[in-house]
Amino acid sequence: MTKELRRLSIVMLFMFLSLFAATSWIQVIEADNLGQADRNTRSLLDSYEIQRGSIIADGMPIAYSVPADDEYQYQRVYADSPMWSSVTGFFNPALQSSTGIENALNGDLSGTGANAFFSEIERIVSGQAQTGFSVELTLDAAAQQAAYEALGDLQGAVIAIEPKTGRILAMVSTPGYDANEIAVHSANQADTAYNTLDALRPNPLENRAIAGNLNPPGSTFKVLVAAAAYATGKWTPDSPLPNPARYALPGSTAQVSNAWGGTCGDGATVTISEAIRLSCNIPMAELAVAIGDSTILETAEKFGFNKSFDTPLASTPSSYPRALDDAQTALTGFGQGQVTATALQVAMISAGLANDGVVMNPRLVDSVIGNDLSTVREYSDSEFGRAVDADVAAAVTQSMVASVTDGAATGARIDGIDVAGKTGTAENDGDEPYTLWFTGFAPADNPQIAVAVVVENGGGMGQSGSGDSLAAPIAKKVIEAVLNR
Repeated sequence: MTKELRRLSIVMLFMFLSLFAATSWIQVIEADNLGQADRNTRSLLDSYEIQRGSIIADGMPIAYSVPADDEYQYQRVYADSPMWSSVTGFFNPALQSSTGIENALNGDLSGTGANAFFSEIERIVSGQAQTGFSVELTLDAAAQQAAYEALGDLQGAVIAIEPKTGRILAMVSTPGYDANEIAVHSANQADTAYNTLDALRPNPLENRAIAGNLNPPGSTFKVLVAAAAYATGKWTPDSPLPNPARYALPGSTAQVSNAWGGTCGDGATVTISEAIRLSCNIPMAELAVAIGDSTILETAEKFGFNKSFDTPLASTPSSYPRALDDAQTALTGFGQGQVTATALQVAMISAGLANDGVVMNPRLVDSVIGNDLSTVREYSDSEFGRAVDADVAAAVTQSMVASVTDGAATGARIDGIDVAGKTGTAENDGDEPYTLWFTGFAPADNPQIAVAVVVENGGGMGQSGSGDSLAAPIAKKVIEAVLNR
């Protein structure tokens, strides 16, 4: 073989290998993404011939398809939609649009994803109609209903997590909406319904549990600051902090005070544990400055701040900024300033503390179920990581239990059950209404549920409401629904 022929052979072999690699990538790795692409009209047309799978919560279909007498062949139906809409989203073939779980797991539900290949072969061979796969969610129907009914006409969200697994037991955002109004097959009617909802303020299409305009977490963040302090080994729950009635932010003329305007108890000093029980701002601001923003940032990120979570619904990252000055760091000591959080993130703080300091990745789906009721795919529990040691988590938990027992969070008390909790009443700009919070878990000695409640727009009470009066009783009802099931 001549040198030129050998070179040509090598070039042709390289070209063949490149072509093989490219086609393998397209047909295997990218097959599902290409199949679900918005401009893939073939997949869209094929999906109309397939009865879309159901979305199931606690054994009940909350979204399912029925035959329709039009070109789309099947109509999507949503049961008790306003209660579930923040999770299910909607599916509309006329608009070629979907949101929520309908969008995130469209390939499975529509029967057009990579996992449906063998089902399609079976359909062709048997001549039977193909149906999409069903999706079984982690949600607890009793907890979801309790959260939805407790929120009522309030603007806000509830999210509940099983601490040891990360399974989401409830995810409610209010106001909700009726997905059936957007699922209609008249494109004009569906478009009008969508635009009408999208123009409302607050916007019911936003999932406030994981996204939307994020709120300062208020005093719920104090438990994370305490955890950061204990983790350094320099502070304990009994460490004393100065106890003035007013505190000047470092390098600033601005002053902060406790919610009631006085000191945190009667002494010249107050312990960290007591500051959490009574929800005092000044001691926690002082502690935050002493710890330093980099240490708080490190702990916050171990709990999930500055990261989006795919449940598979994508969350907006909660924020603890880098390189804060001492004045801003002091404000974050009681959840104000530049720190912001979703309800999901605040629930993850409680869930991590409840799970001996280990934070689990949150998830909304248990399994994908085939046409023959076989399990096509299971979703397993996974660790996000250890945020703090177990002894640190236990120390913070003790203060949270005291807060519910006879402190600032008594609105979450449940007879016969030790609840660990923390309220938050977060200020916004100027005269804007407060944002009201509660987060906690129960039972404190064997946690089955961690919950976060956020009530926006002051709960209709401007700057008069509090996390204890409005958010804590909502959390109490959700906890009772899970523990009494």
